[in-house]
Amino acid sequence: MDIPRIFNITESAHRIHNPMTADKLATLGAALRLEPGARVLDLGSGSGEMLCTWARDHGVVGTGVDLSRLFTEQAKRRAAELGVADKVTFIHGDAAGHVSDEKVDVAACVGATWIAGGVGGCIELLSRSLRPGGIILIGEPYWRTLPATDAVAKGCLAHSVSDFLALPELVASFGALGCDVVEMVLADQDGWDRYEAAKWLTMRRWLDANPDDELAGEVRAKLTSEPERYAAYTREYLGWGVFALMKR
Repeated sequence: MDIPRIFNITESAHRIHNPMTADKLATLGAALRLEPGARVLDLGSGSGEMLCTWARDHGVVGTGVDLSRLFTEQAKRRAAELGVADKVTFIHGDAAGHVSDEKVDVAACVGATWIAGGVGGCIELLSRSLRPGGIILIGEPYWRTLPATDAVAKGCLAHSVSDFLALPELVASFGALGCDVVEMVLADQDGWDRYEAAKWLTMRRWLDANPDDELAGEVRAKLTSEPERYAAYTREYLGWGVFALMKR
């Protein structure tokens, strides 16, 4: 059980597997007014940077679940490095359908709403682990500039323009799902650069070390095409944010 190997290769050097930076994660933690001992569930926790740094900075405790065996091991090492291994637990497993045994103060899915079929299903899933009055965190893309055609949307790795909403429509959609938006922290272009451009050096070094690997051709093709695609499409058209919600 694991994610496709190509993602373990391209993001193996990432601590954060989305366009949020360490500063933005710190901003989000402060904005949520986290209290020591607050319990956090993070579905699709990646390499654990959010949980680990919040445990260090705010004294939260919690659990992360991720399908990548590599990222889960990296999360455990990060917890030990920051001295919070007694506060956070990382589980290698399928986050889809995961419900906490104990109700949590914050239930998060930051960038993996597909595990529950989209934003609506993800809110429903996270709500099953949430205490009354708790906060749901959803990380989701939105259109900074609406593409004129589906071809442009595909350049952003979407299937069509309808895959994402503009920011006002995305915010309104949370209300339609019965939630108040109580905070948001949006990625900026520097964050996008750190998320996307960091993959290129990782891919090049991987290729130099693994020229005969069965995925070498795919990695070479991505390294050749991704910088131009990203600069022309994703960087110009796509936004990304984490939205804090409370059920009405």
